[in-house]
Amino acid sequence: MYEFARGPLIWIAFIVFICGSIYQVRKIALMAKKDKVVYPYLDLRSSVRSIVHWLMPYSTVNMRLRPAFSLLSGLFHICLLITPIFLTGHIISWEESWGISWWRLPESVTNVMTILVLLIGAFFFLRRIADPTVRYVTAASDFVVLAVVLSPFFTGLLAYYQVFNYETMITLHIWTGALWLMAIPFSRLKHMLFFPMTRAYMGSEFGFRGSKDW
Repeated sequence: MYEFARGPLIWIAFIVFICGSIYQVRKIALMAKKDKVVYPYLDLRSSVRSIVHWLMPYSTVNMRLRPAFSLLSGLFHICLLITPIFLTGHIISWEESWGISWWRLPESVTNVMTILVLLIGAFFFLRRIADPTVRYVTAASDFVVLAVVLSPFFTGLLAYYQVFNYETMITLHIWTGALWLMAIPFSRLKHMLFFPMTRAYMGSEFGFRGSKDW
């Protein structure tokens, strides 16, 4: 299981992720073309302005109305994306397998970021149960997706501190990480692919009307 996870499974995960992402982006692009009003609205300046603005902390009305939640959400997404890329163990694996290496974050920092992902993820889980408004729009699949997202961080933390058997935990970490990667194009996680496209269209449409989309 460990050897398969370190070899074929990683390749399968990346192939599914890349091909699935291309399929989803192409699908949206074709739908936009059929709509006949999306592409005529697109404007590079308005698109870039909208994307950059929505990536900045507390730059939108909705963020300012919910400052605590916006902070937690921002930290969650930053740690979720940055930690796997700049984690020492991941970079060493790339270096051993393909001779590729890049700058890495100190392990103390990535440990804190991993714990933040788990704690904020637990908050999101409880919020979906406790908040009536959020609970109303929550489906069982939302909890499954959240579990898929948190599992690689949980198993990775257990493996790092050698809780239970190390080889078992690191194998589970690779499997859950591969599942997370493959789930991105085929679940609600695909919003990470559509964010630039959505913001580009919204920014362009509002810019065409002489107003802002934030």
